[in-house]
Amino acid sequence: MSTTSHTRRLFALAASILFLVALTGATRSIAQVPDGVDVDEGLAPRPKWENAPSVEATFLHDSYRPGATATFVLWRPERALTLRIYRTGPENQPTVGNITMHGVPVTGTVDLGRHAAHTPIQVRVGNWPSGLYFAQLRARDGRIGFAPFVVAPRRLGEHRILVVLPTLTWQAYNFRDDNGDGRGDTWYAGWKQDWAKLARPYLGRGVPPHFWHYDQPFLYWLAHTGRQVDFFSDSDLRSVSSSRALSAAYDLIVFPGHHEYVTTREYDLIQGFRDRGGNLMFLSANDFFWKVTLKGNTMTRVAQWRDLGRPESALIGVQFIGTDEGVHRGAWQLRSDASCKWMFDGTGLQADSSFGNAGIEIDHTTADSPKGIHVVAEIPHLFGPRFTAQMTYYETPAGARVFAAGAFSVAGSAENTVVGHVLANLWDRLERP
Repeated sequence: MSTTSHTRRLFALAASILFLVALTGATRSIAQVPDGVDVDEGLAPRPKWENAPSVEATFLHDSYRPGATATFVLWRPERALTLRIYRTGPENQPTVGNITMHGVPVTGTVDLGRHAAHTPIQVRVGNWPSGLYFAQLRARDGRIGFAPFVVAPRRLGEHRILVVLPTLTWQAYNFRDDNGDGRGDTWYAGWKQDWAKLARPYLGRGVPPHFWHYDQPFLYWLAHTGRQVDFFSDSDLRSVSSSRALSAAYDLIVFPGHHEYVTTREYDLIQGFRDRGGNLMFLSANDFFWKVTLKGNTMTRVAQWRDLGRPESALIGVQFIGTDEGVHRGAWQLRSDASCKWMFDGTGLQADSSFGNAGIEIDHTTADSPKGIHVVAEIPHLFGPRFTAQMTYYETPAGARVFAAGAFSVAGSAENTVVGHVLANLWDRLERP
């Protein structure tokens, strides 16, 4: 590390500490500050809804293809159960709260009868469109549980747009304690722990953490605006043979949710896709932040990509600088950048207008951001001085077009009229090769 870089880091850390001291009246502190200085955020009491009585079940893989046999297991014995499979997104019923999933049924209700814990139960995946699905399980005593899974396309490129769901990040935020040591099986339950378990039920009746306000609004927007896409889980993305194959199949790849944890394979594929002229949309924040490795049913957190010489801002355009876990939020304020005026056509927004409401975690440009990057909008000083969220857009000589929201989240705000219109304008521009 150069002397200049070291000085910059010390200054950033000092400024962050001063900001933390000055922050009063907040129920939670900044969990992360510039340059990856960590505060153990996993020791706070877990919300009571995470322990809601439920049928505890999980599929053994996060994704299946049409015609495949999907396998799930119960986490404890059940005397009698019913099962029905739903696709989430096309439903007309709004989702509110952290322990519910709604969807459109794709099967009838099946009586499963008595089953022991961890005994495989098989479900045939129908000729269903690619998307996010879930098994809804009901017990006689009224308990209910959800077990989500992705249905991937039969082949790459059934549609020219790919949506990748953050299945690794969902499990990283799963505080379930399966080994009985009194602490959740994730690094968020103790920052010195470097592993998290996969293929297990989520707390909160099986619903992925934060799903209803990070992910579901975007799925609803997609379905109700008639946009046809392929869906991948993280494991589907890792299985693609090369960035060449990915770019031959897709013109646009969308990361709608909080895609914080990625393997080297995923990072390489997406960077190669961009370098070949593929378009990208990052609709949340703090994406591609940590490198993880996978072995069996365990995900291990290795290091921040920026500390490995691959700063995420060089790919995304911006990178994570801080969070206060939602204590403060604000509207995006437009910057006077005529080159990106097309993004706001039809919204009625003018220079210096504001729209939406975002925060939680925020990103900012760095010296490693691509040349010619446009800061389209900002949420100034959201957590204090130096903590400004930036929404960005850039193009590459190879023809790639890359958008980043810079805060939580465009995906989570997709049902807002103005944000939805901005998202539609982006979609129309970036879906073209």
